[in-house]
Amino acid sequence: MSSQVRKFNTFTFFKLPAAWWTGVRVRHMDQKTAVVTVKHSWRNQNPFKSMYWAVQGMAAELTTGLMVMDQIRKSGHKISMLVAKNEASFSKKARGKITFTCTDGDKIQEAIGQAIETGEGQTFWMKSVGVNKEGAVVSTFDFEWTIRLKY
Repeated sequence: MSSQVRKFNTFTFFKLPAAWWTGVRVRHMDQKTAVVTVKHSWRNQNPFKSMYWAVQGMAAELTTGLMVMDQIRKSGHKISMLVAKNEASFSKKARGKITFTCTDGDKIQEAIGQAIETGEGQTFWMKSVGVNKEGAVVSTFDFEWTIRLKY
């Protein structure tokens, strides 16, 4: 496990305790891709013995938000970030270990560049897909992120 991944998992413990206590863990992150896992357990299940949708949402949002935070930090500018919209679909009960992956990191740098160049807020959509150990998609989340320079 890289030191960056350990740093983000420590971040979840202190800043996103609900995610940490329900088992959400960062596994990989680079400029274009983030991977987060969560294992179905009694701490995160719904009455139907599968993973509660909100836990899946936390894991999915983390795959997108970590990359946004990291690229904002690397830009050297003060930039605010916020999820403006969210859409989700569920195709299978989430049981066992679920792996959420986002490969939309390239969208962030472009939006940051536009925000810095124009001084205007920017929006962009990022997708995170959750799959079970068999590789079957259990849920798909789309997040519309908004960023703007802080003055």
